[in-house]
Amino acid sequence: MTHQTLRDWLLTDTPQSRRQASAAAWYAGWLKLKRNTLAMAGLIVLIALILGALCAPLLATQDPFVQDLGARLLAPGTDGHIFGTDSLGRDIWSRLIYGARISLYIVALVAVVAPLLGLIIGTVAGYAGGILDVVLMRFTDIFLAFPRLILALAFVAALGAGIENAVLAISLTAWPPYARIARAETLTIRNSDFIHAIKLQGAGPLRIITRHVWPLCISSLVIRVTLDMAGIILTAAGLGFLGLGAQPPSPEWGAMVSEGRKYILDYWWVATIPGLAIFTISLAFNLLGDGLRDVLDPREAGK
Repeated sequence: MTHQTLRDWLLTDTPQSRRQASAAAWYAGWLKLKRNTLAMAGLIVLIALILGALCAPLLATQDPFVQDLGARLLAPGTDGHIFGTDSLGRDIWSRLIYGARISLYIVALVAVVAPLLGLIIGTVAGYAGGILDVVLMRFTDIFLAFPRLILALAFVAALGAGIENAVLAISLTAWPPYARIARAETLTIRNSDFIHAIKLQGAGPLRIITRHVWPLCISSLVIRVTLDMAGIILTAAGLGFLGLGAQPPSPEWGAMVSEGRKYILDYWWVATIPGLAIFTISLAFNLLGDGLRDVLDPREAGK
């Protein structure tokens, strides 16, 4: 054991402890994900985005908020402006880098709030059954009946424009699919032998749901969250495009596209470059989500 490498310890077929078994499972999943070229490309793009957002003050060549009307609508590469300038003379590259912070902020908050809300509602409905299940699922169906962007627009109109209200609105429209997934997983788990054994030991519904049902729902929710990130980014960009998300002068990508649409024929870069940023990050999340589905979905294990 003293001469055993960490890799051998992780790849063993006979783990000696629960900790070793858990670490070996994570490492095996990572090896499978690493073999997926497209998923790794998506992961690299996302890591680059996160690092770029964290290091925005170092990477930005200009102040993203400073206006210079004498340098408005400069083409990419002119006077040190990598991606050119917008209609107010602000450096597009710098605004793009700082705008990544807003996109990641929205994604992070929605990725925490929406799945958690869906997980609670779905597991309670699936485990309790009966009239509570019917009421919660019909409530879920009401939200699913509306297009996400339209429903988000309605919530933002009621709450008021702003990035925090946009996050809340997107979260309130994003939770129903997670509730459906959690309920389906719970229905397959609640009559399992190990659940009956736990009941015989005196465990109550709250302990069973939080300690034994939730962990088994996590992998399905993680897959769905990753695949939903592209839609969340597009919804946030749509709200920003309509002026209901982050407010000026915040360098939100959707708002940048909205501003540049007026100049799209003569000054294509003003709207095209932030649009390409939205496309790239959405594609990266989709690629990573497909890879995680292959790793975490037990139905894909034998393929």
